Amino acid sequence: MSTNSSAFTIILGSSSMARRQILTEMGYEFTIMSADIDEKVIRREKPADLVMALAEAKADAIVSRLKSTAQFEVEAHSTLLITADTVVVYEGIIREKPSSKEEAREFIKGYSGGQAEVVGSVLVTNLKTGKRKGGWDRAEVYFYNIPDEVIDSLINEGFTLNVAGGLMLEHPMTLPFVEAVVGTTDTVMGLPKALTEKCILEALWL
Repeated sequence: MSTNSSAFTIILGSSSMARRQILTEMGYEFTIMSADIDEKVIRREKPADLVMALAEAKADAIVSRLKSTAQFEVEAHSTLLITADTVVVYEGIIREKPSSKEEAREFIKGYSGGQAEVVGSVLVTNLKTGKRKGGWDRAEVYFYNIPDEVIDSLINEGFTLNVAGGLMLEHPMTLPFVEAVVGTTDTVMGLPKALTEKCILEALWL
């Protein structure tokens, strides 16, 4: 159940359709701003460190943009900015969004009959107080063998280029080949619900 949002407003700092869907499912109303940062210039060795650094960089970019416009006003109620990032780890290697259809195909063929780990972060910034609360979560996805024709169809649609590791769990062509998820589906989709709720509460009150 969502926190009573009448006392605050939310900005989702992401253009991800999956994150919009999850936040809506949580019962929140929100506006959307995308960070538009160059994620490739931010590098960390550990997946958890990388997704936290990227969520922070996205928040910094959006806050900076808001401060340069008339939108940034100190209001009677708090405004919370939610940013997030997700990577896929396959055989110890961090995978972000595929850079081409060829790379997306290589990624998905690798998952076929195997497994991948998904690491996702959430950062909630209270724009009124400047307080930030964040964390990360992980899940493992196990796959049946994915036929080449299904992989081709996924690639041709183009959606795989917009998601970490080319992994779009919620896609109707992907779902039949998911054997199991250890962890939560919302973590795989890019916004862990329980962690997001916790960070919202902490950014508001702690």
